[in-house]
Amino acid sequence: MLVGLVAVAALPAAIAAAEWLDRFDLINAGYAVPVAGVLAIATLLLARRGRRRCERTLGRVGGRRTARLGKVLGLLALGLAASGAIALATYVILRHLAE
Repeated sequence: MLVGLVAVAALPAAIAAAEWLDRFDLINAGYAVPVAGVLAIATLLLARRGRRRCERTLGRVGGRRTARLGKVLGLLALGLAASGAIALATYVILRHLAE
């Protein structure tokens, strides 16, 4: 779940840093897209591992809700990373066509 929170916060944090810091442009925030994608995939894998662990112990260890929340956060982060990748690809294509 914590990895999912970091994954969801990666892109907004990069965009906020681009707005506040003078040496950091908005296009440089695009470097957070692969980070968010990798963290999203890691979150989904960890959520699946937690769900399997809960099933294996017949729910005695708990963590079913945490695994479910991790999966939701992982899917949200994956969607954010995909939309960021689409935005970057569109920017690169439009910039290339403008030249």
